[in-house]
Amino acid sequence: MNNRIDYAKVSPDGYKAFGGVYVSLLKCGLPQELVNLVYLRVSQINGCAYCIDMHSRDLLKQGIAVHKLVLVPVWRGAGDAFSTRERTALAWAETVTRVAETGVSDADYDAAAAEFSDKELADLTYAIGLMNAFNRFGIAFRTPPAATA
Repeated sequence: MNNRIDYAKVSPDGYKAFGGVYVSLLKCGLPQELVNLVYLRVSQINGCAYCIDMHSRDLLKQGIAVHKLVLVPVWRGAGDAFSTRERTALAWAETVTRVAETGVSDADYDAAAAEFSDKELADLTYAIGLMNAFNRFGIAFRTPPAATA
Protein backbone atom coordinates (compact mmCIF):
# COMPACT_ATOMS: atom_id res chain seq x y z
CA MET A 1 0.00 0.00 0.00
CA ASN A 2 1.44 3.36 -1.01
CA ASN A 3 1.01 6.56 0.97
CA ARG A 4 -1.12 8.90 -1.16
CA ILE A 5 -0.23 12.23 0.41
CA ASP A 6 1.32 13.48 3.62
CA TYR A 7 -1.74 15.38 4.79
CA ALA A 8 0.05 16.98 7.75
CA LYS A 9 2.69 18.40 5.44
CA VAL A 10 0.44 19.66 2.65
CA SER A 11 -2.19 21.14 5.01
CA PRO A 12 -0.35 22.03 8.22
CA ASP A 13 -3.00 24.41 9.57
CA GLY A 14 -5.67 21.71 9.56
CA TYR A 15 -3.28 19.25 11.14
CA LYS A 16 -2.36 21.76 13.86
CA ALA A 17 -6.04 22.34 14.60
CA PHE A 18 -6.58 18.63 15.20
CA GLY A 19 -3.33 18.60 17.18
CA GLY A 20 -4.80 21.23 19.47
CA VAL A 21 -7.61 18.84 20.40
CA TYR A 22 -5.04 16.11 21.01
CA VAL A 23 -3.04 18.39 23.33
CA SER A 24 -6.16 19.36 25.26
CA LEU A 25 -6.93 15.67 25.76
CA LEU A 26 -3.47 15.12 27.23
CA LYS A 27 -4.37 17.66 29.92
CA CYS A 28 -8.05 16.82 30.42
CA GLY A 29 -7.62 14.62 33.48
CA LEU A 30 -8.62 11.28 32.00
CA PRO A 31 -5.93 8.62 32.48
CA GLN A 32 -3.79 8.42 29.34
CA GLU A 33 -3.99 4.62 29.28
CA LEU A 34 -7.79 4.84 29.21
CA VAL A 35 -7.68 7.36 26.34
CA ASN A 36 -5.22 5.17 24.44
CA LEU A 37 -7.45 2.11 24.94
CA VAL A 38 -10.30 4.10 23.41
CA TYR A 39 -8.07 5.29 20.56
CA LEU A 40 -7.07 1.69 19.89
CA ARG A 41 -10.63 0.36 19.94
CA VAL A 42 -11.91 3.10 17.63
CA SER A 43 -9.02 2.40 15.25
CA GLN A 44 -9.77 -1.33 15.30
CA ILE A 45 -13.42 -0.70 14.42
CA ASN A 46 -12.42 1.60 11.56
CA GLY A 47 -9.57 -0.61 10.35
CA CYS A 48 -6.80 1.99 10.44
CA ALA A 49 -3.53 0.04 10.40
CA TYR A 50 -1.39 3.11 11.12
CA CYS A 51 -3.43 4.05 14.20
CA ILE A 52 -3.73 0.47 15.50
CA ASP A 53 0.05 0.14 15.28
CA MET A 54 0.68 3.51 16.96
CA HIS A 55 -1.77 3.09 19.83
CA SER A 56 -0.72 -0.50 20.50
CA ARG A 57 2.88 0.71 20.77
CA ASP A 58 1.80 3.61 23.03
CA LEU A 59 -0.04 1.24 25.34
CA LEU A 60 2.91 -1.14 25.50
CA LYS A 61 5.19 1.79 26.39
CA GLN A 62 2.74 2.71 29.14
CA GLY A 63 3.11 -0.79 30.55
CA ILE A 64 -0.14 -2.46 29.53
CA ALA A 65 0.07 -6.24 29.81
CA VAL A 66 0.24 -7.99 26.44
CA HIS A 67 -2.68 -10.26 27.34
CA LYS A 68 -4.85 -7.18 27.96
CA LEU A 69 -3.74 -5.51 24.75
CA VAL A 70 -4.67 -8.49 22.61
CA LEU A 71 -8.08 -8.73 24.30
CA VAL A 72 -9.16 -5.19 23.36
CA PRO A 73 -11.18 -6.34 20.30
CA VAL A 74 -13.07 -8.82 22.49
CA TRP A 75 -13.16 -6.83 25.73
CA ARG A 76 -16.77 -7.84 26.45
CA GLY A 77 -15.70 -11.45 26.83
CA ALA A 78 -12.41 -10.76 28.62
CA GLY A 79 -13.65 -11.27 32.18
CA ASP A 80 -11.98 -8.97 34.66
CA ALA A 81 -9.09 -7.98 32.36
CA PHE A 82 -10.71 -4.54 32.05
CA SER A 83 -11.97 -2.38 34.89
CA THR A 84 -15.57 -1.17 35.01
CA ARG A 85 -14.41 2.26 33.90
CA GLU A 86 -12.46 0.80 30.96
CA ARG A 87 -15.40 -1.37 29.89
CA THR A 88 -17.71 1.63 30.05
CA ALA A 89 -15.29 3.76 28.00
CA LEU A 90 -14.88 0.99 25.41
CA ALA A 91 -18.67 0.54 25.13
CA TRP A 92 -19.09 4.31 24.69
CA ALA A 93 -16.33 4.34 22.06
CA GLU A 94 -18.08 1.60 20.11
CA THR A 95 -21.53 3.17 20.16
CA VAL A 96 -20.26 6.65 19.26
CA THR A 97 -17.99 5.30 16.50
CA ARG A 98 -20.88 3.28 15.06
CA VAL A 99 -23.30 6.21 15.41
CA ALA A 100 -24.99 5.53 12.06
CA GLU A 101 -25.92 2.05 13.29
CA THR A 102 -26.52 2.70 16.98
CA GLY A 103 -28.00 6.18 17.11
CA VAL A 104 -26.25 6.32 20.52
CA SER A 105 -29.19 5.08 22.55
CA ASP A 106 -30.37 6.54 25.84
CA ALA A 107 -29.31 3.29 27.53
CA ASP A 108 -25.76 3.66 26.17
CA TYR A 109 -25.63 7.30 27.26
CA ASP A 110 -27.03 6.52 30.71
CA ALA A 111 -24.45 3.77 31.24
CA ALA A 112 -21.59 6.10 30.29
CA ALA A 113 -23.00 9.02 32.31
CA ALA A 114 -23.27 6.78 35.38
CA GLU A 115 -19.51 6.12 35.28
CA PHE A 116 -18.10 9.43 34.01
CA SER A 117 -18.72 13.01 35.06
CA ASP A 118 -20.15 15.37 32.45
CA LYS A 119 -16.68 16.80 31.75
CA GLU A 120 -15.09 13.36 31.55
CA LEU A 121 -17.79 12.15 29.18
CA ALA A 122 -17.39 15.22 26.98
CA ASP A 123 -13.60 14.74 26.93
CA LEU A 124 -13.98 11.03 26.22
CA THR A 125 -16.29 11.87 23.31
CA TYR A 126 -13.79 14.43 22.00
CA ALA A 127 -11.18 11.64 22.06
CA ILE A 128 -13.50 9.30 20.17
CA GLY A 129 -14.33 11.96 17.59
CA LEU A 130 -10.68 12.91 17.16
CA MET A 131 -9.61 9.33 16.59
CA ASN A 132 -12.44 8.74 14.13
CA ALA A 133 -11.17 11.76 12.17
CA PHE A 134 -7.53 10.63 12.29
CA ASN A 135 -8.61 7.12 11.21
CA ARG A 136 -10.25 8.61 8.16
CA PHE A 137 -7.10 10.56 7.28
CA GLY A 138 -4.93 7.48 7.76
CA ILE A 139 -7.17 5.25 5.66
CA ALA A 140 -7.98 7.81 2.94
CA PHE A 141 -4.34 8.77 2.45
CA ARG A 142 -2.93 5.25 3.02
CA THR A 143 -0.61 6.17 5.89
CA PRO A 144 1.55 3.07 6.46
CA PRO A 145 2.13 1.70 9.97
CA ALA A 146 5.50 2.58 11.47
CA ALA A 147 6.39 -1.11 11.44
CA THR A 148 6.26 -1.13 7.64
CA ALA A 149 7.26 2.44 6.79
